[in-house]
Amino acid sequence: MKRMSLKKFGRIVAEVMDTLPAEFQPYLHNLVVDVEEEPDVHTLRQMGFTDEEIAAGETLYGLFVPLPMPPLGSGDDLDQPHRIIIYKRPLEEDFPDRDELIDQIRKTVIHELAHHFGYTDEDLRRWTSVY
Repeated sequence: MKRMSLKKFGRIVAEVMDTLPAEFQPYLHNLVVDVEEEPDVHTLRQMGFTDEEIAAGETLYGLFVPLPMPPLGSGDDLDQPHRIIIYKRPLEEDFPDRDELIDQIRKTVIHELAHHFGYTDEDLRRWTSVY
């Protein structure tokens, strides 16, 4: 499949967000979803990737980034925004079929949303191993 522009990829991510169940919508008002080409080496290291894993091409499809909380009692400590980043290049490389790519974008968005809702990777591994 021919690589798409970042803008077109972003539209697909936006469409995925628009098709999430209505029950999610009240919890998304404080969430920013961004699309970036790929994670940088610093981000990969922060996420625990070794230099060997990075050199071998290990990467991320998405990342949940909770924004820092202001000091308690400042009046701004409730309902702070969070950020999800979806990485275009790794997804396109691993899923060259358009339908598979769209399916994996959806899975990645939902995985990162689970972190927004407070679930850990361990929670997600435990649940997906059951199904």
